[in-house]
Amino acid sequence: MRSRPTPHLTRRLALGACLLLGLPFAATARAEEPIRIGLVTALSGQSAKSGEAISRGIGLAIDEINAGGGVLGRPLEQVARDDEANPSKGVLAARELIQRVGVVALVGGLDTPVSMALVPIANQMKVPFLGPWAAGTGITRNGAADNYAFRVSAVDALVDEALVAYAVKTHGARKPGMILVNNAWGESNQQGLTAALKAADLPAAGIEKYEAADLDMVPQLTRLREAGADTLFLVGNVGPSAQVVKSLDRMGWSVPVVSHWGPAGGRFDELAGPSAAKVHFIQTFTFAGNTSPKALAVLDALKTKYPAIKSMADVTPAVGIANAYDATHLLALAIKAAGSTKGPEVRDGFYKVATYPGLIKTYDKPFAPGRHDALGPQDYVFTRFKDGEIVAVTH
Repeated sequence: MRSRPTPHLTRRLALGACLLLGLPFAATARAEEPIRIGLVTALSGQSAKSGEAISRGIGLAIDEINAGGGVLGRPLEQVARDDEANPSKGVLAARELIQRVGVVALVGGLDTPVSMALVPIANQMKVPFLGPWAAGTGITRNGAADNYAFRVSAVDALVDEALVAYAVKTHGARKPGMILVNNAWGESNQQGLTAALKAADLPAAGIEKYEAADLDMVPQLTRLREAGADTLFLVGNVGPSAQVVKSLDRMGWSVPVVSHWGPAGGRFDELAGPSAAKVHFIQTFTFAGNTSPKALAVLDALKTKYPAIKSMADVTPAVGIANAYDATHLLALAIKAAGSTKGPEVRDGFYKVATYPGLIKTYDKPFAPGRHDALGPQDYVFTRFKDGEIVAVTH
């Protein structure tokens, strides 16, 4: 059996080749070294499908970019860590990726509390942080004088305006109530919904909170029903959102539910049962019924890369794929515009991105100082579950 050359021998051989060709070895080594992108997201638990979707979106974009020669003559590489939806584990993962792996940017995954914990690290260590999911307003609008947080996703303050407008237009809401998870994401949306209701001159029937591990929301929902709520605004991830629906079923209360996009994050239709289809929730993208050439091409690439995909239900949630795909391409353009992988220069490179024909839309100067969110209300669409697939709501 032939033995493999040791790393030391490999380096000597490479040095010898460079000397023969007249090339500086250090520059050649740097040119071949991948530019690593760190992903910190939930890859296990009830939201694992969303984390998988984000990872797949990044992977598809990297395949395209590398096929075109990479960035600055170097290939891109994704390095993923599971934060288990836990801010402390997310912080540890982020520090390891920055300090030991040497990632040029962090992509932060699903949960607003995790992302809110990562943003100060990104700002302190001057490493761009790019959000493809978590919608907490304070992630990008964090008040930092030197802000490294960018996002290709929804923003709570804007989502809440859209939720109120949709509830009024679709369900004739006059006195909606809120059922919100008791964490930073719920707080962000409480502020946003309160402001949006005030702007629409509508009263709130009440504001109820629940813990992420709660299995019975009947007491909170009973109070909202007794207060005269005619529509419910729901904010929560997959598991608790399903428990809200099951609690409504136990109460026999048929009330319209207009939700943030938490139900898209996993097995909501399976966990909530038949009533899952009644919940309308916001998204930034869906493959269902989407005939744009870009969407069809990305869907074909997705099926080719992941042969286990047998139906459209297997690409749910598409929003994770699309947001992460576009975010990765925008990151590559920022690195290219910077001509460098240094954090401050890449951050400023985002401001130099001109136009990119993405999957969600064509981006035209998507970022600027003081404007770090690439998507807005015009990019939102309301959806629901149908036969395991997320489809656009039609009226």
